[in-house]
Amino acid sequence: MNTIKYKEYVGSVDFDDEIDMFHGRVSNMRDVVSFYGSSVKELRAAMKVSIEEYLKFCKERSIEPAKSFSGRVNLRTDPELHRLMSQAAAEAGKSLNSWSIEQLEQAMHS
Repeated sequence: MNTIKYKEYVGSVDFDDEIDMFHGRVSNMRDVVSFYGSSVKELRAAMKVSIEEYLKFCKERSIEPAKSFSGRVNLRTDPELHRLMSQAAAEAGKSLNSWSIEQLEQAMHS
C-alpha cells in the first residue's frame, strides 16, 4: 500500500481494478475521507479537495475536525509479559519503547 500526504493528513492508496482508478482514504484519523483519481496527479488533487471539503463541512457545523493520530499508544499487559519484553529490549541494547516499535513495525510488514 502506498501513501500520499496533504497538510498533516496521510492518504493510503490502492488500485481499484473494477473501476480502473486509484482509491485513497485518509488513514490517520477516525472520520472517513476518501478520494479517487486515474493518475497520481489526479489522486493528489482529489485528496486535497476531499480534505478541504471535510474541513469546510466541519467549520460550517461548528464541529472540531478529527485530528491526526498522536502517535502515542498505551498498552496494558500482564506483569510477566512486561518483564519478558523489558528483558528482550535490554538484550537487544534498546529501550523498551524502541524495541516495542521495532516489533510492531515488523509485525505490520509480515
